[in-house]
Amino acid sequence: MRFRETGIAGAWIIDVEPSSDERGMFARTFDAAVFEERGLSPDVVQCSTSFNRRAGTLRGLHYQADPHAECRLVRCTAGAVYDVLVDLRPDSPAHGRWEALELSSENRRALYVPRGVAHGFQTLVDGSELLYMIDRPFEPSAARGVRWDDPAFGIDWPEPPGPRVMSERDRTFPAFAVNRPA
Repeated sequence: MRFRETGIAGAWIIDVEPSSDERGMFARTFDAAVFEERGLSPDVVQCSTSFNRRAGTLRGLHYQADPHAECRLVRCTAGAVYDVLVDLRPDSPAHGRWEALELSSENRRALYVPRGVAHGFQTLVDGSELLYMIDRPFEPSAARGVRWDDPAFGIDWPEPPGPRVMSERDRTFPAFAVNRPA
């Protein structure tokens, strides 16, 4: 695995190093010892999947509030997504900044999302699916989000091929200023 830190401290892009032959390829996608050596949470207590029928589906921007904040390793297992991180940590030099990259089944790239960083994505093709490996159990009462189109972030989302598909909850999350600690 090759690790490349993003502009958001603690968030890492992880590329596989495939071994290929006439059968296809094989690559390690997770190694707890390697994660721990890099100071990343090696724990996986829950795995979830997100299947999205249509291109232009937007989910996010989600996070878990303390004390239930979680680290996530996100990988696109089918299709392709525009994946976005927003740093919500008040003490971070990147506080309020966002970063995006494409995750796809073709590039086999994963993204490590640290605690205090919101995550969301927009599907680029029909039938996109993501796998989440999460280091803490989901706590519904700690589920939070910020607006995907909040001008405080200015995220440059791709134009969808048709109407953007979103849940009412995601569409109506509060603006970032509402979520800033006093």
